[in-house]
Amino acid sequence: MTTKVAQRIYLRALNLAAVLKSKSSFLLGPRMTGKSSLIRETLPDALVFDLLNSEDFLPLLESPSFLGRTIPSDIEIVVIDQIQNAPQLLDEVHRLIETRGIRFLLTGSSARKLRRGGVNLLGGRAGTIHFHPFWYESWVTISA
Repeated sequence: MTTKVAQRIYLRALNLAAVLKSKSSFLLGPRMTGKSSLIRETLPDALVFDLLNSEDFLPLLESPSFLGRTIPSDIEIVVIDQIQNAPQLLDEVHRLIETRGIRFLLTGSSARKLRRGGVNLLGGRAGTIHFHPFWYESWVTISA
């Protein structure tokens, strides 16, 4: 038996374009909180590499420099979704921030997995946004 669940999308106050005007950022939060949906809605012109897609993941895993060769010169914002799946890409991201001034949004569900791996966390070149689950309770009221 298949059950369809009605899905509603609620707008968030987070303006990713404004955040990325000054520098790159990590967008970290639990799975299924809407990180990828928010990116699709608010950054439609960004170049997105989805590391859950084998067409994106395998060439980057084989050769991290593929990232720099793939990004056109007129692109300002690049999203790497699920960065915890290929943390070795962070050295190439670091290089591209320094040499080409590209701003990256790096999403992931596990900050611990990145830190544990002892990878390059971009040393101040990227901020961190913690994307928490959205809780909507119809019974909650706020009165002044």
